[in-house]
Amino acid sequence: MRLKQVYYGWYIALALAITETISYGVIYYSFSVFLTSMEAELAWTRTEITGAFSLALMISGLMAYPVGWWVDRHGARGLMSAGAVGATALLIALSRVQTLPMYYLIWVGLGVCAEMLWYEPAFTVLAVWFRERRSQAMAIVTFTAGLASTIFLPLATYLLTQLGWRGATFALALLLGAVNLPLHALILRRRPSDLGLLPEGHALPVDRTLPPAHTHGMSVRDALRTPTYWQILLAFGLAGVAMSATRVHFIPLLVANGTNATAAASIAGLIGLMQVAGRVIYTPLERRFAFQRMAIIVFGMLMVSVVMLLAGTSMVWVFAFVGLYGMAVGAITLVRPSFLAELYGSAHYGQISSIQSALLTPLTTLAPVGAGWLFDHFQNYQGMLWISLGFLAAATLTLLFMHPRPLNPAPIG
Repeated sequence: MRLKQVYYGWYIALALAITETISYGVIYYSFSVFLTSMEAELAWTRTEITGAFSLALMISGLMAYPVGWWVDRHGARGLMSAGAVGATALLIALSRVQTLPMYYLIWVGLGVCAEMLWYEPAFTVLAVWFRERRSQAMAIVTFTAGLASTIFLPLATYLLTQLGWRGATFALALLLGAVNLPLHALILRRRPSDLGLLPEGHALPVDRTLPPAHTHGMSVRDALRTPTYWQILLAFGLAGVAMSATRVHFIPLLVANGTNATAAASIAGLIGLMQVAGRVIYTPLERRFAFQRMAIIVFGMLMVSVVMLLAGTSMVWVFAFVGLYGMAVGAITLVRPSFLAELYGSAHYGQISSIQSALLTPLTTLAPVGAGWLFDHFQNYQGMLWISLGFLAAATLTLLFMHPRPLNPAPIG
């Protein structure tokens, strides 16, 4: 009996699961581990050091559309390979940095490379290679990448104790380059038709003429003209502000309420594990419920989690918040890209999704600053939590009154 050949798209999903985990672990999560040591050696203020990191996140958001445009037209293979090379070189330069202007210049470059390596191009690739099982493919990537903090926070801490922050940064740079570059260059392909396939592994017709399913999708201009597109942006923007402010200030909130700093950090680390659980639960449920309903459910979970923090500061409420909030954040990573792919197809998904990302990034980057101002003004986090709850309620209402019209699915084979 001849065994059925594994669809090549699953190899791509597995490769992206590995590279996304490393990209987020090295560029994003390791920074917090090295912050104190960098501050002590370089004699720069914490504001100066973290300002460069925030700038990189802003640059990453601004790069979302150019990256999406490139992937739609040329595929992600060359772009993500170049991102791996650039990030490796810049991290090596970071391990040797001596001056503040050079430090900022390096982080500007890392912001560009990060957008070339993080979720947006990866999701665009999966939107092209999958249709019916798109959410499962995205779940494989985000399930693994959800462990980035769990893996790289202790790894970076160990390397810091053994090599110092400069040696640790250099070692992580080599890890990123040694793994991401070959996986991107050797495994990624632009589209299934390059291998004589259609999405999900269906064979091309004998004359190799692409059916409508392969180019299935709305144009960017038409997508931007739909009210639904902007309603999705508004809903996820409101929710993103609430999530970002709450997540960044969760440890200070616990400390302000009397929790030991070490214990607070350990409790916050559990959110990453719960994100993975949320993605595991979300994947089978999205087959039964429409994406709009799933988004409403997830936003409702976020609202309840904030209410738990408002209800009290006992460990019962705190751990209840961690469980519900973590699962909701994990699921929401999949909801928006899956929703957009269902509504607008895969032909121009990279640009359609990246425009939203570019507009959402400044909101989520600045939200913690606003939350800090509220704390300084009221000397507690109650104001932040109530405003976050209001934003989440508005986001949920936006989705409730939305009337999306999914594309009519074209037959695959």
